Amino acid sequence: PLIPGLEENAKIIFFHVPTAWITVLAFLMSTIYGIKYLRKKDLNDDARSYTAAQLGIIFCILATVTGAVWAKFAWGSFWNWDPRQTSIFALLLIYGAWFALRSSIESEEKRATLSAVYSIIAFFTVPFFIFIMPRIMTGLHPGSADDTNAGPVVDFKMNSNMQLIFFLSLIGFTILYFWMWNIGSKSIIYRDSLNKSYLKGYNWKD
Repeated sequence: PLIPGLEENAKIIFFHVPTAWITVLAFLMSTIYGIKYLRKKDLNDDARSYTAAQLGIIFCILATVTGAVWAKFAWGSFWNWDPRQTSIFALLLIYGAWFALRSSIESEEKRATLSAVYSIIAFFTVPFFIFIMPRIMTGLHPGSADDTNAGPVVDFKMNSNMQLIFFLSLIGFTILYFWMWNIGSKSIIYRDSLNKSYLKGYNWKD
């Protein structure tokens, strides 16, 4: 049987929850490589941090969109300013400002340093907005302070087939993320290497 009240619409959790999980993972990796850059001053670490943040924004948007679709069927409208929706919107603004900061700085080293510091500070908001705020405030989303059921995912109200698909989806999205991150970071590192080689070999006297 499907989850009562949501029926077929409940299957969106196979996309919504994994994209939210990848959002947290990507922002965490962006912070880790930001710290590594501050320690080693290796611009390759900045590229890895940047790629992770890019993917974090993409998956954050996907989580927001799939959550809005779920909200339409479960709550009657796409957007209700539920604490969970508000918190993920706040993350989009915080990390959107991170990209605005990067684009405003020309110096590679200065951009990488400020971006690393920003990513570290910004990540402190992630656990609060994702795990704490939605659970201490009342809301419509499963897991809110006034939710006595804790939600179908937490209480495993899904049947065994849905549970299997759910966990396979988590694994699949995680593999997809690392594949995209690996290709994205390597392409940026390779592009920067080509640019430096070109500038090094260019005869400025001509």
